[in-house]
Amino acid sequence: MRDPIIMAKVKEILGALQEAEPGHAVEVRVPPYSAIQCGTGPKHTRGTPPNVVEMSAETLFAMMSGELVWANAVSTGAIHASGDRSDLSALFEKIRITS
Repeated sequence: MRDPIIMAKVKEILGALQEAEPGHAVEVRVPPYSAIQCGTGPKHTRGTPPNVVEMSAETLFAMMSGELVWANAVSTGAIHASGDRSDLSALFEKIRITS
């Protein structure tokens, strides 16, 4: 069951990511709460996108609070990132600073 408070927080953060880096090149997934597309580059419309970032809500919150950094999250498997455009470390840093 999806917690409505967690869902609202996830959607707020993903909305900030999308606003800071509009586009459709990277799909960011936080199952079971939400997914967005962001980032400049080729638009993806069907099937599994070539650039995917997936993480839990807990990982997303830790990234936003600064408890967890991109490289550590990827190396431990907390974030699964694939594709040439899937490194969103700078975007998370940008969002964290402006939030």
